[in-house]
Amino acid sequence: MHIPENYLSPSTCAVMTAAMLPVWGYSIHKIKTEIPKSKMPLLGIGAAFSFLGMMFNVPLPGGTTGHAVGGTLIAILTGSPAAGCIAVSIALLIQALLFGDGGILAFGANCFNMAFILPCLGFFLYKLLLKKTGMRKLSAAIGSYIGINAAAFCAAVEFGIQPLLFKNAEGQALYCPYPLSVSIPAMMIGHITLFGLAEIILTVVVLTFVEKVTPKALDAVPDKTAFKPLYILMAVLIVLTPLGLLATGTAWGEWGADEIASLVSGGSQLGYTPSGMTNGFELSTLFPDYSMSGLPEWTGYILSAIVGVALLVIIFKIISSMMKEKVDFKKKAA
Repeated sequence: MHIPENYLSPSTCAVMTAAMLPVWGYSIHKIKTEIPKSKMPLLGIGAAFSFLGMMFNVPLPGGTTGHAVGGTLIAILTGSPAAGCIAVSIALLIQALLFGDGGILAFGANCFNMAFILPCLGFFLYKLLLKKTGMRKLSAAIGSYIGINAAAFCAAVEFGIQPLLFKNAEGQALYCPYPLSVSIPAMMIGHITLFGLAEIILTVVVLTFVEKVTPKALDAVPDKTAFKPLYILMAVLIVLTPLGLLATGTAWGEWGADEIASLVSGGSQLGYTPSGMTNGFELSTLFPDYSMSGLPEWTGYILSAIVGVALLVIIFKIISSMMKEKVDFKKKAA
């Protein structure tokens, strides 16, 4: 679901980034007033679970792949979709800057889909269903499933409007060449089936682990020791990340400019490379596609996971150390 560089026009990217600015601002404000300093490490842990979840690629017949995101999970763990928004946004930023997973120009669009639509809708449905049924895991499963599918639909629309809005004199698309009639079914089939299931599994498994092993992590003002089992679970997932390499295909809409002309999508071969892709912006990253020069693929994948997770944990610890609480959360919880 990561939209790469040059699949969206610069103007589309600008609009999507502008749409996210008030969302980020509101989310930061809500975190300051709703999340105590003692709970900030949980945002880093949640962001790390999201980062790792996106490394476990799931293969789909036909050669494409996809992954879970974990946005609804973070919102449930912290009790705040705003926390889910900021946590996933920072995870996406690290992926784009260090690993080339998702474009820098498309960062606003990727955040709109995965850090705004997904956790906010997923958490809203979770709370609604929990109130109606009292069944936490079922509510979390349905909320996360609908959340990721809504995010995928938004990405499909962003892809699909490009050939309608941006063409050259010959009628060829300048950016993503696939119209809505191709992009929507191509994105939704995988997410309605396997990728939505992956989102359910990530959400329910981690939530069950927290409830069974360290339920105090969900307290309004948790103790530091409550997070230790989550760090252990994180380490286990890091070791298992090479399983994501078993899915060898490329996610739909994430092909390189050098391969898109020969691809068959929607039943026909494109036959050309959009000029916006060949002449567009490109960022060289330190660890492209989670690889490290001179190392075996699986080793580079694990080390990339360690780097990404460590950065996320450190970033949120720094944010926590800089916070000045204006609310007595212990009194509020009581």
